[in-house]
Amino acid sequence: MDVILLERIARLGQMGDVVRVKDGYARNFLLPKGKALRANEANKAYFETRRSQLEARNLELKGEAGKIAAKLDGKSFVIIRSAGETGQLYGSASTRDIADAITAEGFSITRNQVELNHPIKTIGLHTLAINLHPEVEVLVVINIARSAEEAQRQEKGEDLTKRDFTEEQIEEDFEEVEELGEEEEIAEAEGEE
Repeated sequence: MDVILLERIARLGQMGDVVRVKDGYARNFLLPKGKALRANEANKAYFETRRSQLEARNLELKGEAGKIAAKLDGKSFVIIRSAGETGQLYGSASTRDIADAITAEGFSITRNQVELNHPIKTIGLHTLAINLHPEVEVLVVINIARSAEEAQRQEKGEDLTKRDFTEEQIEEDFEEVEELGEEEEIAEAEGEE
């Protein structure tokens, strides 16, 4: 289906472009959300009469997004989650969790604006893109930690996903392995007799 774009859409085109998209994408997303019109003569004429209004509105929204981007760029947000000793989360941090954390700090972000290519499943610092406008993207840092203290340590650069073992812990673990090995040997010897 051919459609006329009413705003810039990433990997598709600029405002006013006539592009061919799959029917389902047009019917289920572009047309209901008001991002495009069917490309017929009546809609082309309608678009040309409203083009200046649409461009002015787009510039206004872009300007507002630019102001928010200036405040939001490079900012860090903390999300507290339960995790194992190796830093593996019990679950994952989703776009909704990230949007809620940013909104709690006074910014109005929806989960659709968070660009998350894969779920976050470990603690640590994660840099993500936030799409404030089709032409304005900003990077933020999401600090996922088990506690507020760990979040502060991670911001200073400490890697909490690695376990530091003391020599005593290594010796204790080695002794346990030796004991288990001896018990298995005794059990095997008793079984052979």
